Amino acid sequence: MSDPSVQHQQARPAVPVLHEQRLDEVLGAAPERGRARYRPRRVGMVWRSKVFRAGAVIVALLLCGLVILALVREQTGPEGFLVGLGLAVLPVPLLMSAFRWLDRVEPGPWRNLIFSFAWGACAAALVAIIANSFATRWIATATADPAGADTLGATVIAPVVEESAKAAAVLLIFLFRRREFSGVVDGIVVAGFTATGFAFTENILYLGNAFGEDQQLGSSGFASVTAGTFFVRIVMSPFAHPLFTVLTGLGFGFAAVGARRHRARRIALPVLGLLLAMGLHALWNGSSAFGPYGFYAVYGIVMVPAFGLVTWLAIWSRQRELRTLAAELPAYAAAGWLTPAEPSALSSMRARGMARDLARHWQQDRTRGRAAARAVAEYESFATSLAGLRRRARHGAVGPDFGARERELLHHLWQRRDIAAPALTHAAHMTGTGPRPPVPYGYGYGPGQSQGHGYGYGQGQGYGTGYGYGGRPPQQPPYSHSPYGPHSSGVPAPTTHHQQQQQPQ
Repeated sequence: MSDPSVQHQQARPAVPVLHEQRLDEVLGAAPERGRARYRPRRVGMVWRSKVFRAGAVIVALLLCGLVILALVREQTGPEGFLVGLGLAVLPVPLLMSAFRWLDRVEPGPWRNLIFSFAWGACAAALVAIIANSFATRWIATATADPAGADTLGATVIAPVVEESAKAAAVLLIFLFRRREFSGVVDGIVVAGFTATGFAFTENILYLGNAFGEDQQLGSSGFASVTAGTFFVRIVMSPFAHPLFTVLTGLGFGFAAVGARRHRARRIALPVLGLLLAMGLHALWNGSSAFGPYGFYAVYGIVMVPAFGLVTWLAIWSRQRELRTLAAELPAYAAAGWLTPAEPSALSSMRARGMARDLARHWQQDRTRGRAAARAVAEYESFATSLAGLRRRARHGAVGPDFGARERELLHHLWQRRDIAAPALTHAAHMTGTGPRPPVPYGYGYGPGQSQGHGYGYGQGQGYGTGYGYGGRPPQQPPYSHSPYGPHSSGVPAPTTHHQQQQQPQ
């Protein structure tokens, strides 16, 4: 009797070796969840449990949220709080959607983003309110100049306290979710969600206080303080706080892709980003000191160009992730892990979206269609992580667990390849981003017909107008002759699911 786990391991192709990496360190499959080793429970080490730590974080953020809710409601009053809440929530979906769109190439887990938003809205806002109030009162008492204390607190104290409190969320994810913080885009997105949460709470406070002032003065309409505050904070500058904190996120992002041997640079970059965030924040808060038109001058000369520059850098970083896919994944296609057309499809956002749609429509019902589309989306995310990991390895930015992480990602790809590979291959052909897929795989192309039990798309004559998935798979894949492939390492070529069922147990 042969061991099924051994057969499953040998059915996979070799991993393309990267420079001095030893082949025997990267071959093999990641262990299944069911085969994980039993670890006895340690007495007195409850804090090591992931569930305990996650629960502690949730409880801490909830307590901060309750305290900040009580403080804001006390300052604004019940009516002011409701008005501020209703107005402050308006830009939140827009900002979150923009940052999530930026993260579409390699979407980060929602738990990190929810934590970042909650940290900004609860913990960072609470620290800012307490620290700013204490510092302003201390300065006013020491100098006997309340007006000067307010100006100094807004231009010096507030930027340092607020940006440091928001940067703590980026630092925590950078340290404790290192696998999920792999580049510049991750730093921008995490920082953006954190600042969006902070601005949400701060806007409730400012808009609620403005509404209370209008109630005392009896003003309403466009001439009211509420309308002016709404125009300045929600219409003109909803991106202000995200812009400040994104500079900190850029520092952490560049540190994430830097070589591990450059430790000083990896520490200096986040610090530099934080200092830039504090400086821009101080300039923004102190713009009113430059005269009656100081605010508009800083807005037009500094804020808008800085926003445009950061937006360009974010989009460039996203395009760089796509170029990394096109550059790094062909090695895995040559080794047999991917079809020849997949690297081109995965490096095109249009082809990726089309592959998810194809996988959804090929299924017989909606439930299976949603599951298939989700499998393709996960496949795309794992492939993007694999390409980024290999790129960082070339630049010396990975640790000793590179081989284990690479095997784990390949394991996830292999589990979803039966659904994702045909969809991506056909999407590459339909978008013109990849080579003609090999016919021996059992994919039928023709004028609106399909072979086997596949789903046919027919729109006319000629190659590629019809697609089918069926027929008997080949006994030898067309990429087995590659120098990276199994014949160079002694590991057999990858077999299909149909072939694995035919093997003796």
